[in-house]
Amino acid sequence: MIIDGVEMRGVTLDDAAGRAEVLVRNREFMAPFEPDRPEEFYTEAGQRTVIEALLADEAGGRARPFILVETATGAPVGIINLGSIVLGPLCSAGVGYWVDQKWNGKGVATAALEEVCRIARDEVGLHRVFAGTLVDNVASQRVLAKAGFVEYGLAPRYLHINGAWRDHRLFQRLLHDNPPHR
Repeated sequence: MIIDGVEMRGVTLDDAAGRAEVLVRNREFMAPFEPDRPEEFYTEAGQRTVIEALLADEAGGRARPFILVETATGAPVGIINLGSIVLGPLCSAGVGYWVDQKWNGKGVATAALEEVCRIARDEVGLHRVFAGTLVDNVASQRVLAKAGFVEYGLAPRYLHINGAWRDHRLFQRLLHDNPPHR
């Protein structure tokens, strides 16, 4: 359990229907922060395709995808993915996450970020985890700060979000200063 009432576990193909349902329910809420998606993305089949790609990246050592679920019901309440994993002298990965609107402000995203950073350090051997937020996404910036991330830059026109290229604030958390695994 990462926080009272919510668990984090690896995503499986069995999560496709639940992910589609929570995405549909939160579509309007997340629209200002998300890229334009095809309609199929919001279906069970679309989520099965997304999960298959995530699992392929995990098998190749490029990702660690997780789902956040209600402890009592197993219903999805969000996701968090460690992706773009690069080992060697960089030992770095990006993190992306979202949480169901009804769970916002309850510490779920912060606890999940802290757990993913622990996994990144202790299981994957990473030195650094990075994230980006839209410049006006203050809520996500607060989550990152609470989880020990610090801002290190601005990326102009970084991602195409909600119909336009948007600037992003860049954050990172250094996990340790040990040399890379050989």
